Amino acid sequence: MAILSNSQASEEPRLDKPRHIKYWTRCLKTLLPHQYTGNDSNRLYLAFFIIGALDLLGALDSVPSAEERRDHINWIYHCQHPDGGFRMWPGTDFGPRATKDNALWDPANIPATYFALVTLLLLEDDFKRLRRRETLEWLPKMQRPDGSFGETLIDGQIEGGLDPRFGYCAAGIRYILRGLHTGPLALHGSKVNDMDVDSLVRCIRLAEAYDGGIADLGFHEPHAGYTFCSLGALAFIDRLEVSSQSNSTKPTGPSSPNAVIAWLAYRQTELTDPDAGIESEFAMADHESEANAGVSKISKLQQRAKVPAHQTAENSTGVTIFDLLVDGAGMSGRTNKVADTCYGFWVGASLHLMGQPGLYDHAALRRYLLGKTQHPILGGFGKFPGDVPDLLHGYLGLAALGLSGCDEVKELDANLCLSKDAHLRLPGLWESWQLSSAGV
Repeated sequence: MAILSNSQASEEPRLDKPRHIKYWTRCLKTLLPHQYTGNDSNRLYLAFFIIGALDLLGALDSVPSAEERRDHINWIYHCQHPDGGFRMWPGTDFGPRATKDNALWDPANIPATYFALVTLLLLEDDFKRLRRRETLEWLPKMQRPDGSFGETLIDGQIEGGLDPRFGYCAAGIRYILRGLHTGPLALHGSKVNDMDVDSLVRCIRLAEAYDGGIADLGFHEPHAGYTFCSLGALAFIDRLEVSSQSNSTKPTGPSSPNAVIAWLAYRQTELTDPDAGIESEFAMADHESEANAGVSKISKLQQRAKVPAHQTAENSTGVTIFDLLVDGAGMSGRTNKVADTCYGFWVGASLHLMGQPGLYDHAALRRYLLGKTQHPILGGFGKFPGDVPDLLHGYLGLAALGLSGCDEVKELDANLCLSKDAHLRLPGLWESWQLSSAGV
């Protein structure tokens, strides 16, 4: 890569939008790199990243033709399971050869169903082919007695992990298909039961860590991705608690909103080298005088919000060319970890959900993403400075920019992780299903 001149280095880095559009067009219309072969059975989430990225870049109306958009929609419906929900890819569909014996090889999938629904939303589908009743009947069957959700249902047994990624996707499916309506629904002359919302809230609260973050399970290390999924799930079911002053009579979470907000605010860092030392202005919070005890923790964090954890030149053992040229601060996913592109979204979106978007330095995050992990040749974003781009970090990099005020990217809906334009189509669907926002 060519070394930038002093005048170029002093300029605010910008999104190379044409290059990004070219990257995502290539992902949509040609074969993906061979590294994605192992993800062949997870095509729906790859499709969501590609379609969602083009939408955030304002190119979804121009890159695929009208015929191609119809083909994309038809492909997604090819992944729809006859008993409700969606598969991650059509490769397990036995079609006319399907039997009870081979059904265990072809289950619907919770994450696949969420990705299918949001991608159809992006493509402006009318949802008339959606097996909505079957999907809503299938969804509560995916919830365990402890409130967690699995991934698939095989021979009546819930399979898959216990972590909040599945709870987030399940709550998102519920939100898209029934809004905020709680309790049984009458659909086509039959009653469709709801998931156990209270149980999901209790499950999330059990994974809260002592320092404010949220983990996959109780007593595990908190993680920004799990924290976002937990907060997002709570928002989808209208049980997110953003203030300790709540008088709600229903179970809500997190149990300590201020602790979660503080943990999230500490995640912004300039540290990009795992072997470097750090000087953190945030660390001073633990040693402040008792004279400041009357000042709320949130107020203190707001006063220091523009001072991310800093990696000094003398303490760094592996400064990259990106660090020398650009002053920026990304987000880390766990305590004492380096910045990583995707956490710009996981952490930033979590702070937006908690009603504290001002507790991170938006400009510093943009400089980190655009100056350090934006690929200067291929477009897209890599995980770390100098990395080649990939679909997950490419999309979440754009999503983080959509939250932090980048003019070249559409505004993002933090909860659904897609553009606000796409989210605005939901009320029309709810109205057609007689689920007006005023009535839920």
